[in-house]
Amino acid sequence: MNLFEYQGKKLYKQYDIPTPTSIFIRSQSELANQESLLFPVVVKAQVQVGGRGKAGGIKLVSSHDELKTAVNEILGMDIKGHRVESLLIEEASTIIKEYYISFTLDRSVKKYLMLLSAKGGMDIEEVAEKNPEDLIKIYISPSEGLTEETIINAIKDANLDPEFTNEIKNIILKLYNLFVAGDCDLVEVNPLAITNNGVLALDSKITLDMNAEYRHEEFNEFEADIPIPDSEAFAKSKGLNFIKLDGSVGIIGNGAGLVMSTLDVVSEHGGKAANFLDIGGGAKAETVTAALEVLESDSNVKSVLINIFGGITRCDLVAEGIVEATKGKFLKWPIIVRLDGTNSKEGLKILSQFKNEKIIISESMDEAAKLAVKESQ
Repeated sequence: MNLFEYQGKKLYKQYDIPTPTSIFIRSQSELANQESLLFPVVVKAQVQVGGRGKAGGIKLVSSHDELKTAVNEILGMDIKGHRVESLLIEEASTIIKEYYISFTLDRSVKKYLMLLSAKGGMDIEEVAEKNPEDLIKIYISPSEGLTEETIINAIKDANLDPEFTNEIKNIILKLYNLFVAGDCDLVEVNPLAITNNGVLALDSKITLDMNAEYRHEEFNEFEADIPIPDSEAFAKSKGLNFIKLDGSVGIIGNGAGLVMSTLDVVSEHGGKAANFLDIGGGAKAETVTAALEVLESDSNVKSVLINIFGGITRCDLVAEGIVEATKGKFLKWPIIVRLDGTNSKEGLKILSQFKNEKIIISESMDEAAKLAVKESQ
């Protein structure tokens, strides 16, 4: 689960990570009786998308009148399809130097990965591509943890200001503690800044591991405050793993790995997926019906690719689900179906006997992806 910045900074406070004093509001009226902040302050739109500064979603103001104006201008703003419904208002800091720090899990080596760079405030992907020597990578054994010696060496290798080594070391240790004890998939601070008020985490990008939800009461509170599209809410109510994307090829598959592979193959053929939709390993007819109903609510979908490899999942039940979901309906998009594995012959027979010109049977994943991309254009 991806957190808003204000939620991430709530976690900062729990782990004693220094960050600017701030307030969170959802309306202009909530500014009343908020006299504790010292101007200048920064008004920051709370949206889960990048580029909010360029879109006018971040403003520096120096008085209460300017603050009221900024709040009116930013609340309700549309930033890349995300409506601004809340704001974080925090005291501005004079930035002396900007750094980048993040923690995540590198599953390929089964270790935690710390990234550290003196080029904070920039797109870290751009730094990695154009100046890879400026991005320090430290792999951390979960059983051994992160030592102060490792951090100090990393600070030297990244050419961070040696005068602030102790402060930077302490905040890195606290961020690591948040990452591990807080059961996070990602903790990223860009920038981690040397300011007139010391070293501060000025931004927050945190992703929580929802498999650890049972250990953290606050996870449910955070989730309740994160709006999700109606299609995702409907999918969740049906027990489907669904994530809305911005392409035009609807994807349905069984198993996260197969769905991810299907997205990749669609991309290789020049298409873009409209979603990630995993119906699970033991999907039955009603599951497939629900999956197609979810996609019907997305106007961006122009074609649908159903890619099933039957193990636990029986392909004949998937075929029955497709028939049940489409029988007597006018389909607004073609459905390309690839069935392989358990009872695939029976499933293909069911589909071949069900006459619908919008349902196209494909023999391979590659061919199915190619057809789905063609039909979506």
